[in-house]
Amino acid sequence: MRDGSPKTIYRKEYTAPAFTIADVDLTFAIHHGYTLVSSRLNLHRQRQDEAPWILDGEDLEIECIEIDGTPLQKHEYSYDGSQLTLPQIGDSCQLFTRVRIFPEANTALEGLYRSRTIYCTQCEAEGFRKITFFLDRPDVLAIFKVTVEADKASCPILLSNGNAVSQEDLSEGRYRSVWHDPWPKPCYLFALVAGDLESVSDTFTTTSGREVALNIFVEAKDVNYCDHAMDSLKRSMQWDEEVYGLEYDLDLFNIVAVDDFNMGAMENKGLNIFNTSCVLASPDITTDAGYLRIESIVAHEYFHNFSGNRVTCRDWFQLSLKEGFTVFRDSQFSADMNSPGVKRVEDVSFLRTHQFAEDAGPMAHPVRPDSFIEISNFYTLTVYEKGAEVVRMLHTLLGHELFIAGAKNYFESHDGKAVTCDDFVSAMEQVSGRDLRQFRRWYEQSGTPDLTIEDHYDPVTRLATLTVRQSNGLSADGSKKPPLHLPLAVGLVVNGESHTFEEGSTTRLLEVTEPSQVFQINNVDDKPVVSLLRGFSAPVRLKSADDDNTLAMLIGSDTDDFVKWDAMQRYASRVIEAQMRGESLSGAFVSAYRQVMSSDIDDAMKALLLMLPSEESLADRQAQQGYVDVFEIRAAREHIKKTLAAEFSEQWTAWYSSYDVSETYQANGRQIGRRALRHLALSYLCHAQPKALEWAGTLLSQADNLSDRLAALQVLVNTGDEPIRSAALDNFYEQWQHEALIVNQWFTLQAMRPSADTVEAVIQLQTHGAFDWRNPNKIRALVGGFASANPTAFHRKDGAGYALLGDVIARVQSANPQIAARLCTPLTRFRRYSQGVEAMQSQLERIAGLENLSRDVFEVVGKALEK
Repeated sequence: MRDGSPKTIYRKEYTAPAFTIADVDLTFAIHHGYTLVSSRLNLHRQRQDEAPWILDGEDLEIECIEIDGTPLQKHEYSYDGSQLTLPQIGDSCQLFTRVRIFPEANTALEGLYRSRTIYCTQCEAEGFRKITFFLDRPDVLAIFKVTVEADKASCPILLSNGNAVSQEDLSEGRYRSVWHDPWPKPCYLFALVAGDLESVSDTFTTTSGREVALNIFVEAKDVNYCDHAMDSLKRSMQWDEEVYGLEYDLDLFNIVAVDDFNMGAMENKGLNIFNTSCVLASPDITTDAGYLRIESIVAHEYFHNFSGNRVTCRDWFQLSLKEGFTVFRDSQFSADMNSPGVKRVEDVSFLRTHQFAEDAGPMAHPVRPDSFIEISNFYTLTVYEKGAEVVRMLHTLLGHELFIAGAKNYFESHDGKAVTCDDFVSAMEQVSGRDLRQFRRWYEQSGTPDLTIEDHYDPVTRLATLTVRQSNGLSADGSKKPPLHLPLAVGLVVNGESHTFEEGSTTRLLEVTEPSQVFQINNVDDKPVVSLLRGFSAPVRLKSADDDNTLAMLIGSDTDDFVKWDAMQRYASRVIEAQMRGESLSGAFVSAYRQVMSSDIDDAMKALLLMLPSEESLADRQAQQGYVDVFEIRAAREHIKKTLAAEFSEQWTAWYSSYDVSETYQANGRQIGRRALRHLALSYLCHAQPKALEWAGTLLSQADNLSDRLAALQVLVNTGDEPIRSAALDNFYEQWQHEALIVNQWFTLQAMRPSADTVEAVIQLQTHGAFDWRNPNKIRALVGGFASANPTAFHRKDGAGYALLGDVIARVQSANPQIAARLCTPLTRFRRYSQGVEAMQSQLERIAGLENLSRDVFEVVGKALEK
């Protein structure tokens, strides 16, 4: 590793700021090639000590500094490129600074930068210090007034947070716009946009009768793609009023979509900035999953108005306070808008495949981390998805009414404040009267708990007994981690029917708090099949002695969508693992599969049940038992898929052929389910039906939506020979090259082709005219898709896949450290594989030795190599 390692920041070392900033007056004068930022801050000392005034500011070119109207000479202050130190002047002062920054040269996409023709900001977590001098920390809240000046011809739209105050023309074709946000906020929520944009506008009337102006700003080419996002926004606003009683608090709500953005979207107060992929939607450019994703992300960013903006984080260790809570809220919303069962299964599948792997890897950390070097590395699945599961457990333990009352208590008690995860749990305790001290361990302990359950039935006493043991792994000092407080939702299937408990429900909630506990269920008429972890009531690895007959019974008779899906996943995983051992496909599994095919459930859920476990989830299972062999997994999975394709060829053909292609496309639950089932059928038929490639070609040419087109193109790319593949890809690109979001999908399809020569294809595509090293979406689509979702090619035995990723990280890490750090993840898990370990480790060591290695990449690579 390099010398001069970056400093580690610890949660235990938190201290309140030495001074506060009551209000901020900013002026941005945007010019071609540079921007002048003038700032007037009113500083007030909080602690009676002799500490100097120190403000954050990264790589700012100072033009002027004044204190209380008196200019400072260079010898009267010090600036080291990251912090400005000022002389001690009383308990309060007014600080004026003017700095020059260079948005056009900002490739990290933090602070103020230019995306195509648009100037925009991204300040979370620590981007504001790249704009002007400030206390760049979330516990300093201020009232912002912002003036933006620019050339009117090139930047006819000027936006910032809050409400518009005034607009006026200036000389030489320039003009200015003034904005005021009446709500105090931390600087990470500051936003500015300037550019040539058009808008789609609407209004929303709140419960109290206020009319809120809604605008989505996009480039002119995208103005017809905003209706779905606008509808999602209005549904989000209404839902938040109805469920949480939260009414929007400004006169307008603006969204801006930009092409170059490191994240999905950002919840800046009153001015949300989105990646175009999370706003723009039409049947031609958006898949079914894309429509649902846009609805969810629009809701997520809107919900942040309270869970993150009005009540924010005291420090960045508390990040899940806003993100975990808001992911839970957007998941609730999506479930209410669509199918609750399908939504839950999709969320759990993602969590178990990806977050569980994070928990088992070198970047494992608690939901509330104890330390970090670069906070950008902790925008993780653990903070977001596992954090949401922690909130969901509170919801389960308290019940909906008490949870909502607790949330209202939290918002009312901490409005306008920067608080902690403990404050959130305390608000729930105050309303419910529950003691949640043990529950807080979910925020403190890393790793995924193991839950081992044994059941016994006594026919004489009609008593069913569950013995539950939880194991949470070892702490850093080698001691056992203490037990967690978790909700275990259970049900019983007796003689093929759901058992009704005395309380009148088919689900009973057990609260597990000890390393080992015994629970008894009375008055059970016959030996039951136990339905465990209903609704995935806790984020644990479930270990039970269910045999194949038990799994088949759960698949066929259980009424809980998650349990049915989980039983099918476990059964299919066993079958694939048996194939790895040379065993043939069991007739019992074929019967269970046939039962699902003929069952009367909605198409979306049926498609989820019939989909074999992914290679990633199979790898996670194999990693728990030893080392992962990606080639063994793929070969076994493909063999089982081909067998099922042949066994049910007639049914797959019928499902594919019965789809009504004349029906006008809609992204509703019924149609999405139909398409999901048809696409699954086609993916099976290409292994059993000679005409499948011909059908895929016809679907590609006749489809009226992107979901169908991509499903067909994927079949042609993955199973067609080189001439078929090349022709399909070339024709597709020629038709859709003008749509950047579709081109991204085109890159990803090629990057995920499960073939060894995909390595060379990805290297070649990096020189394609549509690929742009500055654009995070393009890098994620091509390189991220290859390294994270194509184990066959990435783990090529000669190490070429690892070298490809290493080359990309080395190239990107200085220009965009955030993207480079996230690309490192597939390499950091090298210890779980049966081969390629030394080659992956070698790439990490190579990256660690780079000169001027960014803090983001330094931290990720360092953690991977030290474990």
